[in-house]
Amino acid sequence: MAKEIERKFLVKGDSWRELAKGSGYSQGYIATQKTATVRVRIVENQGYLTIKGPSINYSRSEFEYAIPIADAQEMLETLCDRPIIEKTRYKVEYGGVVWEIDEFAGVNQGLIIAEVELSDENQQIELPSWIGEEVSHDSRYFNSNLVKHPFSQW
Repeated sequence: MAKEIERKFLVKGDSWRELAKGSGYSQGYIATQKTATVRVRIVENQGYLTIKGPSINYSRSEFEYAIPIADAQEMLETLCDRPIIEKTRYKVEYGGVVWEIDEFAGVNQGLIIAEVELSDENQQIELPSWIGEEVSHDSRYFNSNLVKHPFSQW
């Protein structure tokens, strides 16, 4: 089984930008339940279908499959809840790990979250100066919940 172990933090300041290169993401949710979420994503010119299980601490099962971009576009347009999540994802290497920084657009504009994937839940990481409050256990920051309760409406 594939497993994702991830921590999420709010981002403060802009010093991370000089270290980052970004890619455009569009993603939508076909199903969001307590037991699983089904997501469709387009990154640049590639489509993905992802199924995630429920979060337990920092971990959850994750299965991701590349799909044709035309299929992903059709699913985003016809099967996914609205609004579609639009964001730019930046990658920054720091302290021996890769940080993924999501800068949201649209109804979630103004929200910037940094995520780091870990090899195990107890892995120690060095926090960059631009990392703010940890929000790993705050479900409002899950992308699937930003569809239902956009950041602009908090």
